[in-house]
Amino acid sequence: MDSISIILRRPPYGTADASEAVRHALGGVIEDMAVKLILVDGGVAIAKKGQNTDSTEYLNMESGVVDCIDMGAEVYADRMSMEEACLEVKDLIEGVRIFDSAEIADIISNSDTTMIF
Repeated sequence: MDSISIILRRPPYGTADASEAVRHALGGVIEDMAVKLILVDGGVAIAKKGQNTDSTEYLNMESGVVDCIDMGAEVYADRMSMEEACLEVKDLIEGVRIFDSAEIADIISNSDTTMIF
């Protein structure tokens, strides 16, 4: 089985990066790939529970992350990025795993393909 690491560095709203990362993650799962969605820098905010986009034109990215997890993608949040974003484990969607930078580097180095958003 091919594997792909999809790294999201941008916040969930304001650009298409987060929605594209989730779209590619779901596409990879559908194509029977081992998908690792890796959230770093502003990307960790996509994993926050309780996102409310009702007063915006954006799709709620929380549901996209839940779909990724439910379909079998592994979702990782960088511990240092979480601290910088003032996020704690209790703030995150269930199923998101918190790893440090060295562990994330190992995941990426063991992937066949890497995409960065």
